[in-house]
Amino acid sequence: MRTTSLTRTTAETDVSVEINLDGTGVYDNQTGVGFFDHMLDQLARHSLIDMTIRAKGDLHIDDHHTVEDVGITLGQALATALGDKRGIRRYGSCLLAMDDAQLRTALDLSARPFLIWNVDLPTAKIGTFDTELVREFFQALSTHGGITLHVDQLHGVNSHHIAEAAFKSVARALREAVEVDPRKADAIPSTKGAL
Repeated sequence: MRTTSLTRTTAETDVSVEINLDGTGVYDNQTGVGFFDHMLDQLARHSLIDMTIRAKGDLHIDDHHTVEDVGITLGQALATALGDKRGIRRYGSCLLAMDDAQLRTALDLSARPFLIWNVDLPTAKIGTFDTELVREFFQALSTHGGITLHVDQLHGVNSHHIAEAAFKSVARALREAVEVDPRKADAIPSTKGAL
């Protein structure tokens, strides 16, 4: 089983993450940030990665530290659960439509973190959630998960739809990338022999 459980505690947050890469998308995410929980649920459901996240953060200041630190811890958990990445497909992509929004994701579990983020959320808030935190989450996930991650918005006028389509698109691409390739289940997916 490709599973891991990690905790990260700082002066600003206390985060625990449990994941199972070979799950069915079961989730139980509680961060104290309602919209973010909804997005994490989408990430789990559409990646088929079982995910339990608990976060207690300095929400009296704002949501920034909580969202970023969950991204950091989840990225670390993904990297740990993948181990030497033997047998995985490594690459994933998804073109996803949600009402007015259309998002395209391409990613590589390369151990070379890089984020390309061509997404324009037209409002500063979704409810009480700062929309700039969507990028902050994916930056942290990419950096600490060792993921080359490209997310491009092709269409969209509604911030909620754009953000949710981004999470779902990344989830579907991640699902593809972490899956075991039955034709090369015993091999590292790189000519270098290591990732």
